[in-house]
Amino acid sequence: MEISYDKATDSLYIHLANRASADSDEIKDGVVLDFDADGALEGIDVQRASKRADLNNLSQSKLSIGQLLAA
Repeated sequence: MEISYDKATDSLYIHLANRASADSDEIKDGVVLDFDADGALEGIDVQRASKRADLNNLSQSKLSIGQLLAA
């Protein structure tokens, strides 16, 4: 998983997998889910991110999900 932020578009993207997205669904104004060709969730796009979250306190764990669940 990777999180990226584009300051120019004020878009925060959460990459859940390294697959190409084939379809998208805006589930709420400014929140878009991207799906791969098999329908699996590939990523989450949060538009106008600086208005929705405190980006100064955004952090990302470098632990795998297995390590987080075991903690």
